[in-house]
Amino acid sequence: MADLTARLAELVGDEHVLPGEEQPDYGHDEALGATPQAPAAVVRPGSADEVAAILKVAAEQGTPVTARGSGSGLSGAARPVPGGIVVSFERMNKLLELDEDNHVAVVQPGITLTELEERTKAADLVYPVYPGELSASLGGNIGTNAGGMRAIKYGVTRHNVLGLQAALPSGELISTGGRFVKASTGYDLTQLIIGSEGTLALVTEAILRLQPRLTQQATVLAPFGTLAEVTDAVTKVVKSGVAPLILEYIDALTMGAITYTNDLQLGIPDQVRDSSQAYLVVMLENADADRLDEDTEKLGELLTGLGAADVYVLPGPSARRLIEAREKAFWTAKAAGAQDIIDTVLPRAALPEFFTEVTRIQQATASGIVGCGHAGDGNVHLAIFQADDQARAGVLEQLFAAAAKLGGAISGEHGIGRGKKSYFLASTDPAKVELMRRIKQAFDPSGVLNPGVLFD
Repeated sequence: MADLTARLAELVGDEHVLPGEEQPDYGHDEALGATPQAPAAVVRPGSADEVAAILKVAAEQGTPVTARGSGSGLSGAARPVPGGIVVSFERMNKLLELDEDNHVAVVQPGITLTELEERTKAADLVYPVYPGELSASLGGNIGTNAGGMRAIKYGVTRHNVLGLQAALPSGELISTGGRFVKASTGYDLTQLIIGSEGTLALVTEAILRLQPRLTQQATVLAPFGTLAEVTDAVTKVVKSGVAPLILEYIDALTMGAITYTNDLQLGIPDQVRDSSQAYLVVMLENADADRLDEDTEKLGELLTGLGAADVYVLPGPSARRLIEAREKAFWTAKAAGAQDIIDTVLPRAALPEFFTEVTRIQQATASGIVGCGHAGDGNVHLAIFQADDQARAGVLEQLFAAAAKLGGAISGEHGIGRGKKSYFLASTDPAKVELMRRIKQAFDPSGVLNPGVLFD
Protein backbone atom coordinates (compact mmCIF):
# COMPACT_ATOMS: atom_id res chain seq x y z
CA MET A 1 0.00 0.00 0.00
CA ALA A 2 2.86 2.36 0.75
CA ASP A 3 4.19 1.79 -2.76
CA LEU A 4 0.76 2.48 -4.26
CA THR A 5 0.35 5.66 -2.20
CA ALA A 6 3.76 6.88 -3.30
CA ARG A 7 2.96 6.26 -6.96
CA LEU A 8 -0.38 8.05 -6.63
CA ALA A 9 1.32 11.00 -4.94
CA GLU A 10 3.71 11.24 -7.90
CA LEU A 11 0.70 11.57 -10.18
CA VAL A 12 -1.45 14.10 -8.30
CA GLY A 13 0.76 15.54 -5.54
CA ASP A 14 1.11 14.55 -1.88
CA GLU A 15 -1.65 16.93 -0.76
CA HIS A 16 -4.20 15.16 -2.97
CA VAL A 17 -3.65 11.64 -1.61
CA LEU A 18 -5.41 11.32 1.74
CA PRO A 19 -5.31 8.39 4.19
CA GLY A 20 -8.67 6.66 3.92
CA GLU A 21 -9.13 5.93 7.62
CA GLU A 22 -8.90 9.66 8.34
CA GLN A 23 -11.64 10.56 5.82
CA PRO A 24 -14.94 9.08 7.10
CA ASP A 25 -17.09 11.14 4.72
CA TYR A 26 -15.64 9.23 1.76
CA GLY A 27 -16.64 5.84 3.19
CA HIS A 28 -20.33 5.92 2.28
CA ASP A 29 -23.07 7.48 0.23
CA GLU A 30 -26.67 8.05 1.39
CA ALA A 31 -27.90 4.46 1.01
CA LEU A 32 -29.88 3.52 4.12
CA GLY A 33 -28.60 0.72 6.32
CA ALA A 34 -25.20 0.42 4.63
CA THR A 35 -22.10 0.09 6.78
CA PRO A 36 -19.43 2.69 5.89
CA GLN A 37 -16.11 1.28 4.63
CA ALA A 38 -12.79 3.04 4.89
CA PRO A 39 -10.72 2.95 1.69
CA ALA A 40 -6.95 2.73 1.86
CA ALA A 41 -6.66 6.16 0.25
CA VAL A 42 -8.66 8.99 -1.27
CA VAL A 43 -7.17 10.44 -4.46
CA ARG A 44 -8.24 13.82 -5.84
CA PRO A 45 -7.15 14.16 -9.48
CA GLY A 46 -7.14 17.50 -11.24
CA SER A 47 -7.28 16.39 -14.88
CA ALA A 48 -8.44 13.61 -17.18
CA ASP A 49 -4.84 12.53 -17.76
CA GLU A 50 -4.36 12.11 -14.02
CA VAL A 51 -7.51 9.97 -13.80
CA ALA A 52 -6.28 7.73 -16.60
CA ALA A 53 -2.86 7.38 -14.94
CA ILE A 54 -4.48 6.53 -11.59
CA LEU A 55 -6.55 3.77 -13.19
CA LYS A 56 -3.52 2.32 -14.94
CA VAL A 57 -1.62 2.09 -11.67
CA ALA A 58 -4.63 0.58 -9.90
CA ALA A 59 -5.08 -2.02 -12.64
CA GLU A 60 -1.41 -2.98 -12.52
CA GLN A 61 -1.65 -3.59 -8.77
CA GLY A 62 -5.17 -5.02 -8.75
CA THR A 63 -6.45 -2.27 -6.45
CA PRO A 64 -10.22 -1.63 -6.44
CA VAL A 65 -11.34 1.85 -7.51
CA THR A 66 -14.55 3.61 -6.55
CA ALA A 67 -15.49 6.92 -8.16
CA ARG A 68 -17.11 9.61 -6.02
CA GLY A 69 -18.85 12.88 -6.80
CA SER A 70 -20.97 14.45 -4.05
CA GLY A 71 -21.79 11.18 -2.31
CA SER A 72 -25.54 11.78 -2.59
CA GLY A 73 -26.37 8.44 -4.22
CA LEU A 74 -28.91 6.07 -2.67
CA SER A 75 -27.74 2.67 -3.90
CA GLY A 76 -24.35 2.15 -2.23
CA ALA A 77 -22.44 2.47 -5.50
CA ALA A 78 -20.12 5.12 -4.00
CA ARG A 79 -19.25 2.98 -0.97
CA PRO A 80 -15.61 1.95 -1.37
CA VAL A 81 -13.98 -1.43 -1.02
CA PRO A 82 -11.69 -1.84 2.03
CA GLY A 83 -8.14 -1.69 0.78
CA GLY A 84 -9.18 0.11 -2.37
CA ILE A 85 -9.01 3.75 -3.38
CA VAL A 86 -11.65 6.41 -3.86
CA VAL A 87 -11.19 8.70 -6.85
CA SER A 88 -12.90 11.92 -5.79
CA PHE A 89 -13.78 14.39 -8.54
CA GLU A 90 -14.14 17.40 -6.24
CA ARG A 91 -11.27 19.24 -7.97
CA MET A 92 -12.61 18.48 -11.46
CA ASN A 93 -15.69 20.68 -11.07
CA LYS A 94 -15.51 23.19 -13.93
CA LEU A 95 -17.87 24.30 -16.66
CA LEU A 96 -15.37 24.09 -19.50
CA GLU A 97 -17.55 25.66 -22.18
CA LEU A 98 -21.03 27.04 -22.64
CA ASP A 99 -21.83 26.76 -26.35
CA GLU A 100 -24.94 28.91 -26.75
CA ASP A 101 -25.23 28.37 -30.51
CA ASN A 102 -25.42 24.58 -30.18
CA HIS A 103 -27.22 24.62 -26.79
CA VAL A 104 -24.42 22.58 -25.24
CA ALA A 105 -22.41 22.70 -22.03
CA VAL A 106 -19.10 20.89 -21.67
CA VAL A 107 -18.45 20.05 -18.02
CA GLN A 108 -16.18 18.11 -15.73
CA PRO A 109 -17.82 15.39 -13.62
CA GLY A 110 -17.43 17.15 -10.27
CA ILE A 111 -19.62 20.13 -11.14
CA THR A 112 -22.86 20.15 -9.16
CA LEU A 113 -26.35 20.75 -10.47
CA THR A 114 -26.51 23.95 -8.44
CA GLU A 115 -23.36 25.30 -10.06
CA LEU A 116 -24.53 24.31 -13.53
CA GLU A 117 -27.92 25.94 -12.94
CA GLU A 118 -26.28 29.23 -11.96
CA ARG A 119 -24.04 29.27 -15.02
CA THR A 120 -26.69 28.34 -17.59
CA LYS A 121 -29.30 30.72 -16.20
CA ALA A 122 -27.26 33.72 -17.31
CA ALA A 123 -27.56 32.49 -20.91
CA ASP A 124 -31.32 31.81 -20.65
CA LEU A 125 -30.62 28.10 -21.02
CA VAL A 126 -31.21 25.19 -18.66
CA TYR A 127 -29.93 21.67 -18.11
CA PRO A 128 -33.34 20.08 -17.59
CA VAL A 129 -32.53 16.96 -15.57
CA TYR A 130 -33.81 17.62 -12.08
CA PRO A 131 -33.24 14.64 -9.77
CA GLY A 132 -34.03 16.60 -6.63
CA GLU A 133 -30.69 16.71 -4.81
CA LEU A 134 -29.08 19.77 -6.38
CA SER A 135 -25.80 19.19 -4.55
CA ALA A 136 -25.39 16.06 -6.68
CA SER A 137 -22.57 16.02 -9.20
CA LEU A 138 -22.99 15.48 -12.93
CA GLY A 139 -20.62 12.52 -12.81
CA GLY A 140 -22.81 10.81 -10.23
CA ASN A 141 -25.93 11.57 -12.25
CA ILE A 142 -24.32 10.02 -15.31
CA GLY A 143 -23.26 6.96 -13.33
CA THR A 144 -26.82 6.21 -12.22
CA ASN A 145 -28.71 7.67 -15.19
CA ALA A 146 -30.49 10.04 -12.80
CA GLY A 147 -34.00 11.17 -13.66
CA GLY A 148 -36.19 13.30 -11.46
CA MET A 149 -39.32 15.39 -11.68
CA ARG A 150 -38.79 16.85 -15.14
CA ALA A 151 -38.31 13.47 -16.81
CA ILE A 152 -41.89 13.47 -18.05
CA LYS A 153 -41.02 16.34 -20.40
CA TYR A 154 -37.27 16.28 -20.93
CA GLY A 155 -36.28 12.69 -20.21
CA VAL A 156 -33.55 11.37 -17.93
CA THR A 157 -29.78 11.80 -17.98
CA ARG A 158 -29.18 9.52 -20.97
CA HIS A 159 -31.48 11.71 -23.08
CA ASN A 160 -29.47 14.82 -22.22
CA VAL A 161 -25.85 13.67 -22.45
CA LEU A 162 -24.58 13.89 -26.00
CA GLY A 163 -21.02 12.73 -25.48
CA LEU A 164 -18.38 11.75 -22.97
CA GLN A 165 -14.69 11.58 -22.33
CA ALA A 166 -13.84 8.63 -20.11
CA ALA A 167 -10.78 6.95 -18.63
CA LEU A 168 -10.22 3.19 -18.91
CA PRO A 169 -8.18 0.94 -16.60
CA SER A 170 -5.72 0.55 -19.48
CA GLY A 171 -4.73 4.18 -18.94
CA GLU A 172 -6.41 5.27 -22.16
CA LEU A 173 -8.87 8.12 -22.62
CA ILE A 174 -11.76 7.65 -25.05
CA SER A 175 -14.20 10.19 -26.49
CA THR A 176 -17.75 9.24 -27.42
CA GLY A 177 -20.60 11.12 -29.09
CA GLY A 178 -20.32 14.83 -29.85
CA ARG A 179 -22.26 18.08 -30.20
CA PHE A 180 -25.06 16.51 -32.17
CA VAL A 181 -28.27 14.76 -31.24
CA LYS A 182 -28.08 11.70 -33.47
CA ALA A 183 -25.51 9.42 -35.07
CA SER A 184 -25.41 5.99 -36.67
CA THR A 185 -21.70 5.36 -36.46
CA GLY A 186 -20.81 2.18 -34.63
CA TYR A 187 -21.80 1.16 -31.10
CA ASP A 188 -23.18 3.91 -28.88
CA LEU A 189 -20.59 3.85 -26.11
CA THR A 190 -22.02 7.01 -24.57
CA GLN A 191 -25.24 5.24 -23.70
CA LEU A 192 -23.40 2.15 -22.51
CA ILE A 193 -21.35 4.10 -19.99
CA ILE A 194 -24.33 6.13 -18.73
CA GLY A 195 -25.95 4.18 -15.91
CA SER A 196 -23.01 1.78 -15.49
CA GLU A 197 -22.36 3.00 -11.92
CA GLY A 198 -18.60 3.35 -12.32
CA THR A 199 -18.07 -0.27 -13.34
CA LEU A 200 -16.93 0.29 -16.95
CA ALA A 201 -15.01 3.59 -17.08
CA LEU A 202 -14.63 6.83 -15.15
CA VAL A 203 -16.22 9.83 -16.85
CA THR A 204 -13.82 12.78 -17.02
CA GLU A 205 -15.85 15.15 -19.22
CA ALA A 206 -19.43 15.34 -20.49
CA ILE A 207 -21.21 17.17 -23.29
CA LEU A 208 -24.66 18.14 -22.03
CA ARG A 209 -27.71 19.05 -24.04
CA LEU A 210 -29.30 22.32 -22.90
CA GLN A 211 -32.83 23.63 -23.46
CA PRO A 212 -34.27 27.16 -23.73
CA ARG A 213 -35.28 28.41 -20.29
CA LEU A 214 -39.05 29.01 -20.19
CA THR A 215 -39.89 31.62 -17.58
CA GLN A 216 -43.67 31.29 -17.27
CA GLN A 217 -44.70 28.56 -14.81
CA ALA A 218 -47.83 27.51 -12.93
CA THR A 219 -48.20 24.80 -10.29
CA VAL A 220 -51.50 23.03 -9.65
CA LEU A 221 -52.18 20.95 -6.53
CA ALA A 222 -55.12 18.53 -6.62
CA PRO A 223 -56.16 16.42 -3.60
CA PHE A 224 -58.01 13.14 -4.26
CA GLY A 225 -59.98 10.84 -2.02
CA THR A 226 -57.98 7.75 -3.02
CA LEU A 227 -54.55 6.97 -4.39
CA ALA A 228 -56.22 4.95 -7.14
CA GLU A 229 -57.95 8.11 -8.40
CA VAL A 230 -54.60 9.90 -8.51
CA THR A 231 -52.83 7.18 -10.45
CA ASP A 232 -55.78 6.82 -12.81
CA ALA A 233 -55.66 10.58 -13.47
CA VAL A 234 -51.98 10.46 -14.47
CA THR A 235 -52.52 8.89 -17.88
CA LYS A 236 -55.40 11.28 -18.60
CA VAL A 237 -53.24 14.33 -17.79
CA VAL A 238 -50.49 13.09 -20.10
CA LYS A 239 -53.02 12.39 -22.85
CA SER A 240 -54.59 15.86 -22.52
CA GLY A 241 -51.74 17.58 -24.35
CA VAL A 242 -50.89 20.13 -21.64
CA ALA A 243 -47.30 18.75 -21.62
CA PRO A 244 -46.54 18.97 -17.87
CA LEU A 245 -43.05 19.86 -16.75
CA ILE A 246 -43.65 18.02 -13.48
CA LEU A 247 -46.31 15.38 -12.73
CA GLU A 248 -45.88 14.01 -9.21
CA TYR A 249 -48.02 12.02 -6.83
CA ILE A 250 -47.64 12.35 -3.06
CA ASP A 251 -49.58 10.15 -0.64
CA ALA A 252 -51.29 11.75 2.33
CA LEU A 253 -48.82 10.56 4.97
CA THR A 254 -45.86 11.84 2.97
CA MET A 255 -47.60 15.14 2.24
CA GLY A 256 -48.32 15.58 5.94
CA ALA A 257 -44.73 14.81 6.84
CA ILE A 258 -43.07 17.10 4.30
CA THR A 259 -45.42 20.03 4.95
CA TYR A 260 -44.95 19.71 8.71
CA THR A 261 -41.18 19.32 8.46
CA ASN A 262 -40.90 22.35 6.18
CA ASP A 263 -43.58 24.44 7.96
CA LEU A 264 -45.46 24.68 4.67
CA GLN A 265 -48.99 26.12 4.51
CA LEU A 266 -50.80 25.35 1.25
CA GLY A 267 -54.21 26.82 2.05
CA ILE A 268 -56.05 23.49 1.92
CA PRO A 269 -59.14 23.47 4.20
CA ASP A 270 -59.06 20.94 7.04
CA GLN A 271 -62.07 19.01 5.73
CA VAL A 272 -60.45 18.57 2.31
CA ARG A 273 -57.11 17.57 3.79
CA ASP A 274 -58.69 15.09 6.20
CA SER A 275 -60.62 13.35 3.42
CA SER A 276 -57.70 13.17 0.95
CA GLN A 277 -55.53 10.11 0.62
CA ALA A 278 -53.21 11.41 -2.09
CA TYR A 279 -52.27 14.48 -4.11
CA LEU A 280 -51.29 15.22 -7.66
CA VAL A 281 -48.79 18.03 -8.23
CA VAL A 282 -48.62 19.32 -11.79
CA MET A 283 -46.29 22.08 -12.94
CA LEU A 284 -46.73 23.64 -16.38
CA GLU A 285 -44.35 25.94 -18.23
CA ASN A 286 -44.54 28.08 -21.33
CA ALA A 287 -42.83 31.01 -22.98
CA ASP A 288 -46.17 32.81 -23.28
CA ALA A 289 -48.25 33.81 -20.22
CA ASP A 290 -51.62 33.65 -22.02
CA ARG A 291 -50.97 30.14 -23.32
CA LEU A 292 -49.91 29.08 -19.84
CA ASP A 293 -53.17 30.42 -18.42
CA GLU A 294 -55.15 28.49 -21.04
CA ASP A 295 -53.34 25.25 -20.21
CA THR A 296 -53.77 25.82 -16.48
CA GLU A 297 -57.52 26.32 -16.89
CA LYS A 298 -57.77 23.24 -19.09
CA LEU A 299 -55.85 21.20 -16.53
CA GLY A 300 -58.04 22.39 -13.66
CA GLU A 301 -61.22 21.40 -15.50
CA LEU A 302 -59.74 18.00 -16.33
CA LEU A 303 -58.70 17.24 -12.74
CA THR A 304 -62.07 18.31 -11.37
CA GLY A 305 -63.77 16.00 -13.83
CA LEU A 306 -61.51 13.16 -12.73
CA GLY A 307 -62.64 13.43 -9.12
CA ALA A 308 -60.27 15.92 -7.48
CA ALA A 309 -61.77 17.34 -4.27
CA ASP A 310 -60.59 20.75 -5.41
CA VAL A 311 -57.89 22.32 -7.55
CA TYR A 312 -55.42 24.87 -6.19
CA VAL A 313 -53.17 27.03 -8.34
CA LEU A 314 -50.35 27.75 -5.92
CA PRO A 315 -48.69 31.17 -5.69
CA GLY A 316 -45.08 31.20 -6.84
CA PRO A 317 -43.45 31.12 -3.37
CA SER A 318 -45.75 28.32 -2.14
CA ALA A 319 -45.17 26.33 -5.33
CA ARG A 320 -41.40 26.60 -4.99
CA ARG A 321 -41.52 25.57 -1.34
CA LEU A 322 -43.72 22.56 -2.12
CA ILE A 323 -41.38 21.36 -4.87
CA GLU A 324 -38.42 21.86 -2.53
CA ALA A 325 -40.22 19.92 0.20
CA ARG A 326 -40.97 17.12 -2.28
CA GLU A 327 -37.28 17.04 -3.19
CA LYS A 328 -36.45 16.53 0.49
CA ALA A 329 -38.87 13.63 0.93
CA PHE A 330 -35.96 11.21 1.27
CA TRP A 331 -34.52 13.18 4.18
CA THR A 332 -37.95 13.35 5.79
CA ALA A 333 -38.34 9.58 5.50
CA LYS A 334 -34.83 9.02 6.81
CA ALA A 335 -35.49 11.25 9.82
CA ALA A 336 -38.73 9.34 10.47
CA GLY A 337 -36.79 6.07 10.70
CA ALA A 338 -37.33 4.44 7.31
CA GLN A 339 -35.20 1.33 6.91
CA ASP A 340 -35.10 1.40 3.11
CA ILE A 341 -36.01 3.46 0.07
CA ILE A 342 -36.85 1.98 -3.31
CA ASP A 343 -37.44 3.62 -6.69
CA THR A 344 -39.06 0.95 -8.80
CA VAL A 345 -40.41 1.95 -12.20
CA LEU A 346 -43.24 0.58 -14.31
CA PRO A 347 -45.53 1.66 -17.17
CA ARG A 348 -47.59 4.56 -15.84
CA ALA A 349 -50.84 2.91 -16.91
CA ALA A 350 -50.00 0.07 -14.50
CA LEU A 351 -49.76 2.36 -11.46
CA PRO A 352 -53.31 1.69 -10.16
CA GLU A 353 -52.79 -2.10 -10.22
CA PHE A 354 -49.34 -1.75 -8.65
CA PHE A 355 -50.62 0.30 -5.72
CA THR A 356 -53.36 -2.22 -5.08
CA GLU A 357 -50.60 -4.77 -4.65
CA VAL A 358 -48.59 -2.38 -2.45
CA THR A 359 -51.56 -2.12 -0.10
CA ARG A 360 -51.84 -5.89 0.06
CA ILE A 361 -48.11 -6.32 0.80
CA GLN A 362 -48.22 -3.64 3.47
CA GLN A 363 -51.12 -5.29 5.27
CA ALA A 364 -49.79 -8.85 4.90
CA THR A 365 -46.36 -7.99 6.30
CA ALA A 366 -47.37 -5.42 8.95
CA SER A 367 -45.01 -2.94 7.30
CA GLY A 368 -45.23 0.75 6.66
CA ILE A 369 -44.97 1.62 2.96
CA VAL A 370 -45.44 5.29 2.06
CA GLY A 371 -44.11 7.59 -0.57
CA CYS A 372 -44.33 9.76 -3.62
CA GLY A 373 -42.94 9.65 -7.09
CA HIS A 374 -42.62 10.80 -10.65
CA ALA A 375 -46.04 9.54 -11.67
CA GLY A 376 -45.65 10.95 -15.17
CA ASP A 377 -42.98 8.41 -16.04
CA GLY A 378 -44.05 5.62 -13.68
CA ASN A 379 -41.17 6.05 -11.23
CA VAL A 380 -42.39 5.16 -7.73
CA HIS A 381 -40.41 6.15 -4.63
CA LEU A 382 -41.42 4.20 -1.54
CA ALA A 383 -40.10 4.41 2.01
CA ILE A 384 -40.17 1.06 3.80
CA PHE A 385 -40.70 0.93 7.55
CA GLN A 386 -39.93 -2.63 8.66
CA ALA A 387 -37.28 -3.13 11.34
CA ASP A 388 -36.94 -6.91 10.89
CA ASP A 389 -34.24 -7.48 8.25
CA GLN A 390 -35.66 -10.78 7.02
CA ALA A 391 -39.21 -9.46 6.82
CA ARG A 392 -38.00 -6.32 5.03
CA ALA A 393 -36.14 -8.42 2.46
CA GLY A 394 -39.40 -10.25 1.83
CA VAL A 395 -41.25 -6.96 1.39
CA LEU A 396 -38.71 -5.78 -1.20
CA GLU A 397 -38.88 -9.09 -3.07
CA GLN A 398 -42.67 -8.82 -3.28
CA LEU A 399 -42.61 -5.18 -4.37
CA PHE A 400 -40.02 -5.82 -7.08
CA ALA A 401 -41.90 -8.91 -8.24
CA ALA A 402 -45.13 -6.91 -8.46
CA ALA A 403 -43.41 -4.24 -10.57
CA ALA A 404 -41.78 -6.85 -12.82
CA LYS A 405 -45.11 -8.62 -13.38
CA LEU A 406 -46.53 -5.33 -14.65
CA GLY A 407 -43.59 -4.72 -17.01
CA GLY A 408 -41.41 -2.69 -14.62
CA ALA A 409 -37.87 -2.76 -13.28
CA ILE A 410 -36.16 -2.55 -9.89
CA SER A 411 -34.70 0.93 -10.26
CA GLY A 412 -35.79 3.93 -12.28
CA GLU A 413 -32.95 6.28 -11.33
CA HIS A 414 -31.07 5.41 -8.12
CA GLY A 415 -29.27 2.44 -9.66
CA ILE A 416 -28.57 -1.05 -8.33
CA GLY A 417 -25.28 -0.40 -6.55
CA ARG A 418 -24.60 -2.81 -3.73
CA GLY A 419 -27.91 -2.38 -1.95
CA LYS A 420 -30.20 -3.91 -4.60
CA LYS A 421 -27.68 -6.24 -6.22
CA SER A 422 -29.12 -9.49 -4.87
CA TYR A 423 -32.60 -8.61 -6.14
CA PHE A 424 -31.21 -7.62 -9.53
CA LEU A 425 -29.27 -10.87 -9.97
CA ALA A 426 -32.16 -13.03 -8.77
CA SER A 427 -34.70 -11.44 -11.11
CA THR A 428 -32.68 -10.86 -14.30
CA ASP A 429 -32.31 -13.30 -17.19
CA PRO A 430 -28.99 -15.15 -16.59
CA ALA A 431 -28.06 -14.79 -20.27
CA LYS A 432 -28.47 -11.04 -19.98
CA VAL A 433 -26.36 -10.93 -16.80
CA GLU A 434 -23.65 -12.99 -18.47
CA LEU A 435 -23.58 -10.62 -21.45
CA MET A 436 -23.19 -7.69 -19.06
CA ARG A 437 -20.29 -9.49 -17.39
CA ARG A 438 -18.58 -9.90 -20.76
CA ILE A 439 -19.06 -6.21 -21.51
CA LYS A 440 -17.46 -5.34 -18.17
CA GLN A 441 -14.58 -7.71 -18.94
CA ALA A 442 -13.96 -5.87 -22.21
CA PHE A 443 -13.82 -2.47 -20.50
CA ASP A 444 -12.19 -3.57 -17.25
CA PRO A 445 -10.24 -6.83 -17.71
CA SER A 446 -8.50 -6.46 -14.35
CA GLY A 447 -11.84 -6.05 -12.57
CA VAL A 448 -10.80 -3.02 -10.51
CA LEU A 449 -13.70 -0.66 -11.28
CA ASN A 450 -16.25 -0.74 -8.46
CA PRO A 451 -16.11 -4.49 -7.79
CA GLY A 452 -19.19 -5.70 -5.95
CA VAL A 453 -21.50 -3.23 -7.71
CA LEU A 454 -24.06 -4.91 -10.00
CA PHE A 455 -22.14 -8.21 -9.88
CA ASP A 456 -20.57 -10.31 -7.14
